Amino acid sequence: MARVALRTEKLYCGYGKMTIVHGASIELRERELVALVGPNGAGKSTLLKGIYGIAKVFDGKILLWDEDVTKLSPEKKTRIGMAFVPQRNNVFPDLTVEENLEMGGYLIKDKAEVRRRIREIYELFPALERLKKLKAGNLSGGQRQMLAVGRALMTRPKVLLLDEPTAGLAPKIAMELMKQLQDVKKRDGVSIILVEQHAKRALEASDRGYVLVSGRIVVEGTGREILSRPDLQQIFLGLVK
Repeated sequence: MARVALRTEKLYCGYGKMTIVHGASIELRERELVALVGPNGAGKSTLLKGIYGIAKVFDGKILLWDEDVTKLSPEKKTRIGMAFVPQRNNVFPDLTVEENLEMGGYLIKDKAEVRRRIREIYELFPALERLKKLKAGNLSGGQRQMLAVGRALMTRPKVLLLDEPTAGLAPKIAMELMKQLQDVKKRDGVSIILVEQHAKRALEASDRGYVLVSGRIVVEGTGREILSRPDLQQIFLGLVK
């Protein structure tokens, strides 16, 4: 059994005084891709933001490699191996591709090490090297998402949280990005939690998945197990608990 990289225990989180996620307990194992799926407004993105420290945690625990990190700031979580890629505003549009990657390495003091890591990102996403002098605001949606993931990988995280990275992408580009995420998992040993609106695509690519409805986890299992359920449509409508 692989080690548990990240675990939440009965996590309640939201914004202001409003609780969006109710008692979510999830587990992410080493070198695993876990999908969080569910209908719009289910709390998927809020759960990721709660884990990273952007949304407010009202109760419960977040453990990274069995260390309680519930109260740590996003910056401190980044320093100890967690990275988060939001759905929007995930690149600096006025900076070039390479400057965005350099910003991703802001915690690294050794400039030679920054260059080494940028080369690694270019090996993973060859299209970015060809576009390295182009401003990020001029990239296509797929290129921008690759850059956002690449920038997050500059810190060499062990846990990567991705909020709808394929939103708005053409199916072919979305599948290409999902394949590259699989490469990140295998090559770099990164454990990934993926929030995705396109449930079938996410569950097919994942090792395991969780279905959230109205802020509560109602189903968990392997991607294949969840997809094979005849009541999946009812689950997404919140009719099955």
